[in-house]
Amino acid sequence: MKSRPMVGVIACRRQVEGHPSHIVTDKYLRALHDYGVMPVMLPVWEDGVDTSVLDRLDGLMLTGSYTNVEPQRYGAERIPENTRDDRDRDALAMALIPAVIERGLPLLGICRGFQEINVAMGGTLYQAVQKVPGMLDHREPEGDKANYYAPAHELLIEPGGVLAGLYDQQTAKVNSLHQQGVEQLGKGLRVEGRAPDGLVEAFSVENAKGFTLAVQWHPEWRPQESPINDALFRGFAEACR
Repeated sequence: MKSRPMVGVIACRRQVEGHPSHIVTDKYLRALHDYGVMPVMLPVWEDGVDTSVLDRLDGLMLTGSYTNVEPQRYGAERIPENTRDDRDRDALAMALIPAVIERGLPLLGICRGFQEINVAMGGTLYQAVQKVPGMLDHREPEGDKANYYAPAHELLIEPGGVLAGLYDQQTAKVNSLHQQGVEQLGKGLRVEGRAPDGLVEAFSVENAKGFTLAVQWHPEWRPQESPINDALFRGFAEACR
């Protein structure tokens, strides 16, 4: 039996029962497993960044999180709505992203991971999209988890890109569970999809050596039930193989 490709999954640094811990929510690991990939959790320490781990991996996933990239990393002052950081994760993500792109390893960024890639490439973020004139409120709705991840708005897919190559429709319906978003797109990034208000919802790295795609929504939630999310994970898994 052919071995599964090994994909690094960045962890978050949290307190669990009073102890500093490294955690990855099960839905990300399960999604990779279900598409034939072996997920490998990568712990994060601000003072222990080592990109050589990439030599042993077939791809990298940057997950979503309840924390945000520290605004000082993109030259902004913190606003009151921005309350949760993870400096350890920031440090590892900012080191891994350029190294992954340089190596041509497959890279998938989701929500916070999407924002991390944008910042690593010199872009900036809105810290509270709902306060920006003309923008929708992209935060999760009230209710249970099924309601959280229900389709929230249309995605307008740019022709000729990575996402369009995976999914052959011009639009799709996606969920929305984020407060922050792309303000200025990073250098060398290509818009792959937008929300109806114009907010960037997906981008790729122009002229990347390997599969590189980042999305603002959460495709890892029951991806087999959504054609676009299924296509996204199939494409990433195939690139890792």
